[in-house]
Amino acid sequence: MSNAYDVIVIGSGPGGYIAAIRASQLGMKVAVVEREHLAGICSNWGCIPTKALLRTADVLHTATHAKDYGLTLEGSIKPDVKAIVARSRGIAARMNNGVGFLFKKNKVDIIWGEAKLTKPGEIVVGKSTKPVVQPQGPVPKNTLGEGTYTAKHIIVATGARPRALPGIEPDGKLIWTYFEAMKPEELPKSLLVMGSGAIGIEFASFYRTMGVDVTVVEIMSQVMPVEDAEISAFAKKQFEKQGIKIHLEAKVAKVEKGANSITATIEKKDGSSEKITADRMISAVGVQANIENIGLEAAGVKTERGFIVIDGYGKTNVPGIYAIGDVAGGPLLAHKAEHEAVVCVEKIAGLPNVHPTDKSKIPGCTYCNPQVASVGLTEAKAKEQGRDIRVGRFSFAANGKAVALGEDQGMVKTIFDKKTGELLGAHMVGAEVTELIQGFVVAMNLETTEEDLMHTIFPHPTISESMKESVLDAYGRVLNA
Repeated sequence: MSNAYDVIVIGSGPGGYIAAIRASQLGMKVAVVEREHLAGICSNWGCIPTKALLRTADVLHTATHAKDYGLTLEGSIKPDVKAIVARSRGIAARMNNGVGFLFKKNKVDIIWGEAKLTKPGEIVVGKSTKPVVQPQGPVPKNTLGEGTYTAKHIIVATGARPRALPGIEPDGKLIWTYFEAMKPEELPKSLLVMGSGAIGIEFASFYRTMGVDVTVVEIMSQVMPVEDAEISAFAKKQFEKQGIKIHLEAKVAKVEKGANSITATIEKKDGSSEKITADRMISAVGVQANIENIGLEAAGVKTERGFIVIDGYGKTNVPGIYAIGDVAGGPLLAHKAEHEAVVCVEKIAGLPNVHPTDKSKIPGCTYCNPQVASVGLTEAKAKEQGRDIRVGRFSFAANGKAVALGEDQGMVKTIFDKKTGELLGAHMVGAEVTELIQGFVVAMNLETTEEDLMHTIFPHPTISESMKESVLDAYGRVLNA
């Protein structure tokens, strides 16, 4: 087997494996270098297995509220932690195996090991420092792991890892990252979550539903700081109703470890402080790109603030070297990585009409209870840009389907340019809004105006009707509120 390829992708996460498959579809000879497991963090430790855990939480929540639906359940309902974790890990393994099947189907070679750029067009693969988890079932015939490989185009898709704060480093026992939080041997009685971004608030939501006493500490002035302030405030009230304690504009200044607990010193904006003791703590203060030890300096690849610098097509400053996904900067989302992968490869292949990635139209989703989803500008950002705007709102409490489902705690907020009718942003909180947001994403990509949306027929009864009502509200034409 020749060690020369058209495209070599370093990393097999959402960006990496999609890039490899698309390159193969376009007739290129492709290999992927992977040091640990196929499908990356998303399918093995992030997006997919966390949704499996949150689905268990949803079922438990519904079961414990059976009386609200006229049902009587005999006996108690108790979480079986081992079974919950086993289900989640089984789903992760299924996704891992699925990527192996896709590589075989698309004739993508796998090189097991750790890659290092030596110069443009060349990498050296050494033995992996991580335990390699090969997928079960049909996979491509592996190349020789260690060795030198060449390619006309090298795509870096090495992803990111949890960020650690000095003095509060996760130890895997008392202070967890999402790795440990995803596979507890038993449920703690109390949990402190440091950070209320998507990772932190999803785990806070899961563990609270499981009956754990949860406290969230956030240094910013709102939970989920990237979201619209009004949506964030609505979600915060729902979290607090569920019993989650939230400290905003506060930071974990110090952590003292006991035999089987931690005591955190929390410093607040007003200068006061308090100590919180919990069985376990999750550090969810963001992630940092995996840019070390892959030869970026030797190859002359430019980095900035810990990420590889790219243009809208994934090109770095070095011809023939590209980067996609988390390693190339935010938003740190799997679907952003997948889209960048396709754009990058199609540009390499010379396809016509390849559009650069437009980060302003990338949706964000948080799968807590209630769910939060958004795309485009927040109200504050629109005003910062000097936009003259119209804002529409519609509550799930006025939506028949939401009321029938027992899910009337939610809202849709839309933001339009007053002069042109351009949809600038859409923000949602409530049941299944992570499924609904794509309607607004499509609308923004098609440059839809308020008139187009108001003339669109939404099916009844659906929660999606709240989307149209929010648009109507922005223009003083709301019908059901």
